[in-house]
Amino acid sequence: MDSYSKRKNIIILIFLLVGIVFIVRLFLLQVLDTTYKKTATNNVLREVVDYPSRGLIYDRKGRLMVYNQAAYDLLATPREIGRFDTTLLCSILNIEKARIERSLTKAKKYSKYKPSIIVKQISPERYALLQEKMYKFPGFYVQPRTLRKYNYDNSAHVLGYVGEVSPSMMEDDSYYKQGDYIGSTGIESTYEKYLRGVKGKSYYLVDVHNRVKGSYDRGNMDVSPVKGSDLITTIDAELQQYGEKLLQNKIASIVAIEPESGEILSLVSAPGYKPSDMVGRERVENYPRLVGDSLLPLFNRAVRALYPPGSTFKMMNALIALQEEVITPRTRFMCNHGYHVGSFSMGCHHDREFQLDASIAQSCNAYYAYTFRRILESSKFADVKEGYEKWREHVLSFGLSETIAPEIPDELPGLIPTSDYYQHRVFPYSRWRALPIISLSIGQGEIQTTPLQMANYAAALANKGYYYTPHLVKDILGTDETIVDVEKHQTMIDSIYFEEVFDGMEHVFSFDHQGTARASRVPGIRICGKTGTAENPHGEDHSTFIAFAPRENPKIAVAVYVEYGKWGSTFAAPIATLLIEKYLNDSIQGSRQYIEKNMMEANLLFPDEPNYFKIE
Repeated sequence: MDSYSKRKNIIILIFLLVGIVFIVRLFLLQVLDTTYKKTATNNVLREVVDYPSRGLIYDRKGRLMVYNQAAYDLLATPREIGRFDTTLLCSILNIEKARIERSLTKAKKYSKYKPSIIVKQISPERYALLQEKMYKFPGFYVQPRTLRKYNYDNSAHVLGYVGEVSPSMMEDDSYYKQGDYIGSTGIESTYEKYLRGVKGKSYYLVDVHNRVKGSYDRGNMDVSPVKGSDLITTIDAELQQYGEKLLQNKIASIVAIEPESGEILSLVSAPGYKPSDMVGRERVENYPRLVGDSLLPLFNRAVRALYPPGSTFKMMNALIALQEEVITPRTRFMCNHGYHVGSFSMGCHHDREFQLDASIAQSCNAYYAYTFRRILESSKFADVKEGYEKWREHVLSFGLSETIAPEIPDELPGLIPTSDYYQHRVFPYSRWRALPIISLSIGQGEIQTTPLQMANYAAALANKGYYYTPHLVKDILGTDETIVDVEKHQTMIDSIYFEEVFDGMEHVFSFDHQGTARASRVPGIRICGKTGTAENPHGEDHSTFIAFAPRENPKIAVAVYVEYGKWGSTFAAPIATLLIEKYLNDSIQGSRQYIEKNMMEANLLFPDEPNYFKIE
């Protein structure tokens, strides 16, 4: 009996020990082992990211420019994938089998337990077909997304586009995960943190066949997404569209600014591209095509192309000379078909004497060579070098040789050379003289500017000596935040000197004063402007023009560059005045519609087409 009792106790002890082992093991696995807990939970739960709607983008008048349309991503968790008909899936999605196989291989390498995107940006039509057959594809599920849609097929360089995040972006910002999208260029990039919104999460119960059976815990764990903030831009969508029509079949750019605020009304770079070209699965085909295009449609000439300002720079030298009191509006200089010193000659087409207003209206080169020389050789300065440094200080106060638009990260600063630049390159073994750098007097030589800077220069003229930070966004709805600090920037020129310059700029459109842009005058609008020809060593010179209007209480300042356009009066002036007329009057009067037709039909990309028109 004692023997039986001992055996009985031993057996009971063994069962107790086994039970204790199981209890301890289960406790470790289910309570302490978080990895096991996560895997077990994932067997019955599916966590789905709810992507917020991206913020909408409006123009300055409240017209919707960019909105969202539904799209869907097909995801799969490799360990849950069962047997499925690859051919059927490819047929529904209209994609190649090799693409599915590549995506699945990549997903398995990434993780067997985590979902990966297999096919991106499925259209609503394809999604409807797929949804009916989803039960045939175990381990797969669909995640809603949105794609950008455009009411105006323009403004691509301003708006920018959205692309997939890179690994480095995910490292920089934990918000983004593999397969997420981010603003890549333009406003989409600059205002990404406002436009993107806040992600949400939903949890679903799924069965062994990966079919959703309902919300987990009645949705108590779900977090709703927060829609991105909407933006009101400074762009006038219809003016932008009109500018792009004027620049079709040209290598050119337009920038228009509201002087009283610094708001950019239009920013056009041509050739450009349609914003819809960079959306959805079509982007895969379009991007390589655009990158390989010899006309560089992705290159934003309005802020990255560098040109000499040409004769549009003459008002700058006139104002500096007035400020430094080396000339007066009545000072006269003789033009004998140019400026001549010894063997040096700067040509001009006049043979007469000029004072300030006529020198601007008829664009006399000699007048500005004499004026520039007087600035540099003024008795105020110890030598020409000191005079140059003072001259450069004046020029920089207009925002040249620096970036001026914080919202445009790829803007170039241009170049107004320092005195050290010339000291080493032009005057290494001799004293400074005005003659070797006299080409600066007419906006040539080493000066480099962007169309944006020249439009801002025109705005500073319109304001009689100051400008506001150029910017593209007026308001971020639902927040008081902004990334642009719009400041008033004062130039070094006193306001009293501008009216005399304005007389010459207004006479540019006068037949009585033989103005260089008289053929582009707009009856009923007092425009102050200046033609320019930017020298081009690689071919035909570039046509350029700056202007503001009306003269009293200016509402718009414009800069136009047309590459290979020859003279400022040929293309840039008529395009700029058409844009001004369209903005101020909302239409083009009958007497100027032939100019509008000529500008829209002018083709500078193909040499066999008629390029130049006689405008009288």
